[in-house]
Amino acid sequence: MLILRSAAPSPFGRKVKIAAAVLGLSDRLTVVATNTADPADPISTVNPLGKIPTLEFDNGATLFDSRVILEYLDHLAGGGKIIPADPSARFAALRTQALADGLMDAALLQIYERRFRDEAKVEPKWLEMQAGKVARALSALDASPPVEHGDVGAIAVACALGYLDFRFEGRWRAEHPKLVEWLDAFRATTPAYDATAAH
Repeated sequence: MLILRSAAPSPFGRKVKIAAAVLGLSDRLTVVATNTADPADPISTVNPLGKIPTLEFDNGATLFDSRVILEYLDHLAGGGKIIPADPSARFAALRTQALADGLMDAALLQIYERRFRDEAKVEPKWLEMQAGKVARALSALDASPPVEHGDVGAIAVACALGYLDFRFEGRWRAEHPKLVEWLDAFRATTPAYDATAAH
């Protein structure tokens, strides 16, 4: 049994859970709720960076971050499932994943800026810079949404859009109808998307 240390709101943890479901590996994972802000939480001992998601093996070995965990899960499922074997498709999927992960990073940094600073010390220029990354990533994805629904790129994009729905009230939807349509199609083909939603 593998232990996945994560938190329900984490879009990166959600990536792992959806990937495990797509690969038929959900029953191999035990998800342990993790609070990275709690000094008593064992995450800092398990992962020196104190970050989620972290995958823990029976022998105490660990894997992180989400990209590495997804690569391991794909290997566990026989390879070439969510990370295509064909070089052209492979690097297209990995590039899309990197774009969606960057979008999630920029969105998270906006949340953390307000969560960990007093309101008087919040830096508007920093928030504007991160919002610009999100906006550019959304425009790029809207212009060219993932073609496949079951690879790492599509899973990452779905999680990024879901995080924007969860933390930013879905404001992205008004200007990106193609992505809205794409996400609806992803949800229809991937039941794990709704099953892993944060509430």
